[in-house]
This record gives sequence, structure tokens and C-alpha cells, in this order.
Amino acid sequence: MSDALLARVRGLLDDAIGVYEGTEVGEHLRSQRARLDEPLRVAIAGRVKAGKSTLLNALVGEPLAPTDEGECTRIVTWYHDGLTYRVTIHPRAGEARPARFDRLDDAVAVDLGGLTPEEVQRLEVEWPSSSLREMTLIDTPGIGALSGAPSASTLEFLTPGEGRETDAEAVLYLMKHLHTTDVDFLSAFHDEEVSQATPVNAVAVLSRADEVGGGRLDSLESAATVAARYARDAKVRRLVQTVVPVAGLLAQTGVTLREAEYQALATLGRADAAEVDTLLLSADRFANADAHVGLTTMERQALLDRFGLFGVRLVVHLIREGTVTNADALAKELESRSGLPELRQVLLTQFAERRDLLKARSGIIAVESIACTHPRAGSEALLADVEQISAGAHELVELQLLASLRAGAVDGKPDDLEAMERLVGGDGASVHARLGLPPDADVDAIRAAASAELTRWQRRAESPMASREMADAARTLVRTCEAILAQQT
Repeated sequence: MSDALLARVRGLLDDAIGVYEGTEVGEHLRSQRARLDEPLRVAIAGRVKAGKSTLLNALVGEPLAPTDEGECTRIVTWYHDGLTYRVTIHPRAGEARPARFDRLDDAVAVDLGGLTPEEVQRLEVEWPSSSLREMTLIDTPGIGALSGAPSASTLEFLTPGEGRETDAEAVLYLMKHLHTTDVDFLSAFHDEEVSQATPVNAVAVLSRADEVGGGRLDSLESAATVAARYARDAKVRRLVQTVVPVAGLLAQTGVTLREAEYQALATLGRADAAEVDTLLLSADRFANADAHVGLTTMERQALLDRFGLFGVRLVVHLIREGTVTNADALAKELESRSGLPELRQVLLTQFAERRDLLKARSGIIAVESIACTHPRAGSEALLADVEQISAGAHELVELQLLASLRAGAVDGKPDDLEAMERLVGGDGASVHARLGLPPDADVDAIRAAASAELTRWQRRAESPMASREMADAARTLVRTCEAILAQQT
């Protein structure tokens, strides 16, 4: 279905380019047309020190984004796959230009060439990476900074304003706990109208999950419980698809682990357990206390910087009990426990599966915004086409229904609402996810499940006892089931 919608949006953009040929907005429409063929743009946002850059590095699989408080962390930075290694500065005034950069052990250090962060609109880092082929990752300055500047830069980039659409098609929002600022930001990014963001393209990440339980070995289990509670919260459900707990530092270290680090940790694992456990009572004690554990204070500080106190505690425990015996095994264990595989699965099922739909919607937003703010001959016809595509594309209708369900606008029994949300794509856009079937379910099982759902929602749509909202939602689900059955013939 998305292929047909994407084709209609291509045609819409072609018509809009013809209407605005030779104008500045015409060039913008051309870039939107090209954007349909680019990887999905996923922005990473959150409060200051939420761990955005650390998570980005973990997703890419190598340290590219600086995690300190340098000037480049105050600039919106795009990371995308390329044939070569290159950094481009896009200043607020003047033409884009190449930037000098150094590849350090922990980040790509960029020379701004005399510009201040406030004078730079964005940095573009081109880096050959298989992880960036499907998604362009965009690191944004932390919101809620005391100076206010990073917040303004991030809000300018992510929140839709009058006459423009956001450059991000999806958002990962990081939070250490649910704060009023987090809800306010997500509310600004979110709009229940299909022309703007909906819960389908926003995922919350409970970052620094290892800190939730005070750094205890069961901290990740505690974080999973907290994330599940947030995911059920009515305020959160209307703003994001789900909430995923991730220990970002653990994830980054797992995918970039060095042999020397494993050997240093193995030394701790072999040292006197009582003395090591005393060191691990606090970060200050571990880094600075005198102890005969086979490592200097400088070496311990380096481990603390890379793993965090929880990470060191966890690795020492894993080495002592024999769960890991070499660097490769440790790297896999850290990545597995960090929550990164679960987040990647969410990105695959919630974002990648809807790539064409999200891109088509961005194109619709662009045409609608320009036609409204720059009226000229042909604009009315463009707006009519926008309305026709938005109303006629079933995928967009499903997004509207999902937003309504998440907002609590449809009354019904909890089991019914859960089934409706799943069928409309709330757990993933694949047929198996919609029907609640295992991935290996065969065609006969799919047909049986879809037929049962079709009968169920036809009855609801025709029931005189159903509210108007329920009847309208049921009719949408009937069409969904019919489309699924048509695909199986």
C-alpha cells in the first residue's frame, strides 16, 4: 500500500514544483522530492546529559559523536552513510563549506573555522557505515540547558512551526525519568492531525537505565519495570509509541570494547574480592582510593569513564562467575544486557517498516505548508490534492486512528482497544504483528486470523449500540482486514 501512496506523493511534489518553479520554495520542494529516496531521518533528542550522543555512538557501532560538553555538542549534527569521510558546516549565513576534522579515539573532533556554535545551523558528518544506510541519525543539543540556546536550537529543528515541516521523520526521545519538561517537549513535537507528528514516529528511551536502581546489579530489571509503567501512562501513550530502557554507556562500550579493557577488568576479577568490593562502593572510592588490586588509579579512572560504576560492577561479577572468559564474549554480553538489541528491534518494526509512509507524510506536509503560506495560481489545486490524498490513503487514516486510540478518544473495553491498536499497526506494521501471530505463521493462519478480525469489526461497525467513534474506528479496521486478506490471494 505504501508504494502507491509514495507514488501519489511524488506526483504531488512534481505538480508543486511546477507551480513554484523559479522560486526559493521551489528549490525546497525539489529537496523534498529527493528526500523521498533518502534513508529515514531519525533525530535523537532529550534533556541535557540524557545520553544522546552515547546512544548514537552505540547505534552506529563506533564513537563519532562527542559526549563531553564541547562546542559541537551545542549544534544539530547529522550523521549519514557516505562513500568517504567528510564533514560539512552549514552556517546560518553564507554557503556550506567543508570543515577540517580529526578522528580521535572517542569522537570526531570538528574545527568550526572561527564560527561560534550559534552561527552554525548544522553540521553534516558523512561516514561510511552499514548502520547508517537505513537511517540518518541526527544528534540534537540537550533541551533544558541553563543558557537556553541549545533548547532553542533543538526546538527550532524538531517542532513544526507555521509554514514549515520538521526535517526529522522520526524521533528517539531520551529521558532519565519522566519530567514535566519531557512531556512539554513531546507535546510540542506531537500533533494529533496527520499532517504533523503522531505517536507512530516517536519512541521514548529510558536512558541511563543502569542508574535507575542506584547502580545495583538488578538496576536493569528495575529500569524495565519503570519503562513499562511509563508506557502504560495515558499522558505518555498519546505522545510516543513505546518506552524502551537502555543503558547507553553499557551499549556503547559493548560495541567498542577493547582487548586491553577486558584484561584490566579480568585483573579486577582475579583480585581479592573483599578489597575490590570495597572499591566498588562508590565511583570516587573506585577511582581514587589506595588499593592493591593490580590497577593504578589512572587505569581505574579510565575504566570508570568507559563503563561507569554499574558497568564495572557488572563485568567483575560476570568474570567471577565465569559467564565471560574473553573480550568477544564480554562485548556480546554487555550489548545484550544494555537494551540496545531491543531498541534496534523497535527501530526496525516501528520506523523502518513505515519508512515510505513517514516519508510520504513529510512530502504532504511540505506541499501543504508551502501552498498555505505562499499562495499563488495553482496553490488551491495543490491543497485539494493534499486533502484528497490524506483522506483516501488508508495508511494515513490508520495513523489518525492510532493517534485517536492513544489519546483516549475512542471509548471501549480495554481488550477491544488493545486489539484495535494492534490491528492498526500499534505493535508494528507487519501483517504478523497486526494479527498477533508469530513471525513464522503460514498463509492459512494469516487468512484465518484476518477473517476472524474482519467478522469481529464488521459487527462492531454495524452495531446500533456502538458510539460514532467506535463505529468509525471499526470501519477503518474492516478496511485493514480486507487489505490483509487481499494480500494473501
